[in-house]
Amino acid sequence: MLLTVDVGNSQTVLATFDGPRRVGCWRVTTHPRATSDEIRMLWRGLLRDTEVTGVAACSTVPALLPALRRLLDSLDVPVVLIGPGVRTGVPLHVDNPREVGADRVVTALAAHEMYGRAPDGEDRPVVVVDFGTSTNVDAVGPGGQFLGGALAPGVEVSLEALAARAAQLRSVELTVPPQAIGKNTVAALQSGLVLGFAGLVDGLVGRISGELVAQFGVVPVVVATGGLAPLVAGSCRSVAEREPDLTVHGLRLAFERQQAAGRR
Repeated sequence: MLLTVDVGNSQTVLATFDGPRRVGCWRVTTHPRATSDEIRMLWRGLLRDTEVTGVAACSTVPALLPALRRLLDSLDVPVVLIGPGVRTGVPLHVDNPREVGADRVVTALAAHEMYGRAPDGEDRPVVVVDFGTSTNVDAVGPGGQFLGGALAPGVEVSLEALAARAAQLRSVELTVPPQAIGKNTVAALQSGLVLGFAGLVDGLVGRISGELVAQFGVVPVVVATGGLAPLVAGSCRSVAEREPDLTVHGLRLAFERQQAAGRR
């Protein structure tokens, strides 16, 4: 069984795969100060008797990388830690490829493999909207190339900042409001955050899609992913497909490519 680990700023997603089939999936809070032993105990508690035959991981938390690397180095199975210099097969058409987060690279890989082919069999661009600590709207070309994108604050980060800086506003439950016109402070905040971010995403997707059509002559498909996708994606008019854990699928694909390259 392949174990994939996506270490994000707020949450870590672990998933097991039997070939292309995802078997188990867990979301846990990311602790940047965790030691390699603490991470090992967490994995053991979740996996229990699962026989792990390989591990693919990526991390957007620099403080956690040394502990994660120590743990991976101690394992007796093939390991791939995605980072600068690791070949994924994704061409990075950006100014500085080393600045692109590993999670964005493998998410682009999965987006192209899973959604980059139109019903008529032709390759097409993909716009990936990743709802997490930040809200990422990334463009993937019809050849699977990562073209860049837009980064905005995440919904939860925005709520925390607003509650901390505005004396008469407070943290509220994040849920989809019944209407845009809030009749009280809670409903007004929910409208501004959930529907407001849906509008932000639709606006960015419209602009990015227009640029992709101008460049490739093909309309892209828009895919939503990330831990907050179930909250916001349903209010987005531009989202056509949803896969909350696209990144772990990308880690699986990157691992398979690394293993195939090693056998040549």
